[in-house]
This record gives sequence, structure tokens and C-alpha cells, in this order.
Amino acid sequence: MTQSYDLIVIGGGVNGAGVARDAAGRGAKVLLLEAHDLASGTSSKSTKLVHGGLRYLEYMEFGLVREALNERETLWQIAPHIIRPMRFVLPVNAAMRAHWKLRAGLFLYDHIGGKGTLPDSEAINLEKHPAGRPLEAGVTSGFEYSDGWVDDARLVVLNAVDAKNRGAEIRTRCKVTSLKRKGDLWQVKAGKESFTARAVVNAAGPAVDDLAKLAGTTPKYGIRRVRGSHIVVPRMFTHDFAYILQQPDTRICFAIPYEGDYTLIGTTDADHDGSLDKVEADAGEIRYLCDAVNRYFEKDIAPDDVVWSYSGVRALVDFGKDRLEAATRGYRLVMSDADEGAPLLGIYGGKITSYRHVAEEVVDMLAKRMPDVLTGKKWTATESLPGGDFPRDAQGLLMGELRGEYPFLSKQDAIRISRAYGLDAVRWLGDATSWLDLGRNFGCGLSEAEVTHLREKEWAITAEDVLWRRTKLGLHMDESEQAALKEFMGG
Repeated sequence: MTQSYDLIVIGGGVNGAGVARDAAGRGAKVLLLEAHDLASGTSSKSTKLVHGGLRYLEYMEFGLVREALNERETLWQIAPHIIRPMRFVLPVNAAMRAHWKLRAGLFLYDHIGGKGTLPDSEAINLEKHPAGRPLEAGVTSGFEYSDGWVDDARLVVLNAVDAKNRGAEIRTRCKVTSLKRKGDLWQVKAGKESFTARAVVNAAGPAVDDLAKLAGTTPKYGIRRVRGSHIVVPRMFTHDFAYILQQPDTRICFAIPYEGDYTLIGTTDADHDGSLDKVEADAGEIRYLCDAVNRYFEKDIAPDDVVWSYSGVRALVDFGKDRLEAATRGYRLVMSDADEGAPLLGIYGGKITSYRHVAEEVVDMLAKRMPDVLTGKKWTATESLPGGDFPRDAQGLLMGELRGEYPFLSKQDAIRISRAYGLDAVRWLGDATSWLDLGRNFGCGLSEAEVTHLREKEWAITAEDVLWRRTKLGLHMDESEQAALKEFMGG
């Protein structure tokens, strides 16, 4: 039996989930198809920042930076549980960029997006600043500026949850194998199932060209697949500042507080010609990232210190630029002509910070072709993601209330749970008065009640889905605890 929809979105990354949410909220009957798990590709492999992209100013990407800075404010407003402000420290190295040039760039960064609510940048003396303590003695001056942190995988999942709440159907582990246009409809096959839709959105990320070819179309833009790798090492500093570190090859590298006990370091830029199913950092990338922080920190790290690494493939629109760091992080949207029949809209490029704006523009374009279906107005800039309907400066208050309501939670548990679920934590904590009320304890504050919630409400199927995407507890749980969870979940 063939099931019919107004819109099928192919790809369960941040762009696909964002489009599904927006379109469902404007009245469309939506189906999202993802070949693996939500956010299992690029969207969970980012540097986990909601930011304007300071370094893009150097390549004259003013429009991109302005849009991203505006979106930074919007996303923090609608998802204050998974997004929070962070102060970044930029040490000065005159051999790379002059002090005045950095000052001018930061002034522009403070103002190009309009008057935001985060503190402006300022010059600092690293010989007296807390962030200067772990740095080498020769690093004496720098700047502070503001940007935002995001739990990238949960951003995707919460968009999908909200899409479902508004009527969309979300199917994971459902790979599209056939995509054919028949007049005013698309015929889509995924596994043993068949679907039809009046329109299709190709949100396949680095596989966008492959899907376009499956549909029998010629991609308008080439895609340059660029691998970005990150490493996680034991905590290199105890303060809450992050670092943005200039490199001799003109790139920059971030060193960010991560999961309490760790430091996240990234990213690299390397052309990726291999499979998209298994993307890993190679030895050269890991060495590069170690060297990048060793240029600044007093205590060196080595590849043997890496406790976890991850890599994702970014789909950059290919305009033939040789230097990967100079390739645009902007996006292009390509809609098929009306005389071709049912619309096919491809999303080329983009960055996580701009996903909501991209989705809004996609649905606006589709609404011109399907005005009888997409009847609602723009809405995603003001409606909170699930669990995020509270003032964005009230995260600490929420954590305190959570501990008051559930006194058996440790401070660390309350921080993790409030940042992951916000107000929706009560959906699985319920009336519990002790850990026993939450069922089996898998370790590190992960309960059977939470796992059941992730299975039933957030499409988690395997232990990996839980440990490395819905939570980051894979960093904290030992092998026996992870094995027990895997056995419980059946994979």
C-alpha cells in the first residue's frame, strides 16, 4: 500500500529536521526519511557552536556572518536548555594577525548583526586573566568575545520531536532506494515501503548530489566534501572560557570545555573522497590538532591522550577555491522548474547555526508552488523547541527547581538533565522520589526511565544512539556499563 504525503523530506540532519518542523507547523502532511539515526552524520559531528563565524569575516562573508549572528540570538531564545552563551579567548600572535586587525574584526563582529544581548568583545591581559594561566609564558595579550554553545544532536532530535508533535511522521533506518517523478507526484521507495508526495526536499547533506542523481536530475552545484575532525582529551584547564587559536596555516582551532571532565579540540579541513558511512579522523589530523593547541598551552598533549575522536563530512558548495578554509559555509537552495512537474528542492551547503533560517526559506519557496497546502505564516523564530519554553537566563533556576523536586539527583545529574530536556524532564522523571522509582540504573545517572523515554519519544534504537547522540554519557560510562546498556537495548 502506497502512503501519500504533501511533502517528503529526505535526510534526518539539522536541515531536514528543521524543514519538517517548519512545514508541519504551516499545515503540510510531512514525512521525514532518514537512512540511519537522526543526526548520525554531520549534524552530530560539529564543533557544537552557535556562532557567527568570526573567521569568515576575513573572507568577506559579511552576509553569512550577519545572518548567523541574528540566528544565534533567535536560537538561544527558542532553545535555552540546549544553547548557552560562552566567552571565547583569542590570544594575539603578531606573526599571524596584527593586534589592530583582530580588534577591527571583533568590533565588526560585535555590531554587524545588530545589537545583540551578549557582551561585546574586550582586550585582555593574559598575564592576569584566568584564561592565561594554562598558556605558555610568551602568550601575554588577547581578546575576549561572545558566542554560543549548542548540543548539536539534541538540536536535531528536538526539531524532529516538535515536527512529530505538529503532525509529521519521522522514520529512521529508512533508506531511500528509488526516487521518481510521475507528473505532479513523486514516487519514493524506502525498503519495502512506497510513498508519494507532491514535493520532495533533498536534505541529504554530503550525499545531496547522490540523491539528486537518484532522482534523475543534474545537480546545479557541485559539492566539495570536506572532513572536519575533532579530538577529546582530559581537561586541559579548569575555567569556563573557550579558546580560539590562530595557526600558522591561517586556520583557527578551538579548545572548548566539554562534558565537565574534558576539552574538545577542533576542527580540521580535509577533502574527503571515501565512504560517508564510516568517517574517521586519520593520524595526521589527530597530530595536527595536538600541535595546534601545543603551540599555546604550557602542558603538551599527544595522540595517546585522546580519549575520543569524531569526524563529520561537511557539504560545501564548490566554487573551485583551492583553500578549503576559504570555501564558503553559505548555502544555496535549488528548486526544480514548474514545467518539470512535482517540485524537488535541494539544500546545498550551510552550517548548523543557520538551519532554522534555511528551513524557513525552503518552506517559503515551496509555499509558492503549493499555496493550498502551506497556508500558515512563518512561526519558527518565536516558538520554543520542546522543553525550552522558559526565559533564556533561567537555566540555573530550572536546574535548582529540578533538584528541589527530585532531591535524589546530584548536581551533576541535574545539570545534564536540565540541559538536555529542559522543562520536559518531568515527562520521564514523573513522580519519582528515588532512583529506584526510575528502574534500572545503567550508571552515570542514566536510568531505565530515561532510556525508555528516548526509545519511545526520540527514536533511539541502539546503545550508540543513546550514549553518543541523545546523551554524551559514552564518555563517562565504563565498558561494562556500556555493554549492559547495549544488551538491554538489543544492540
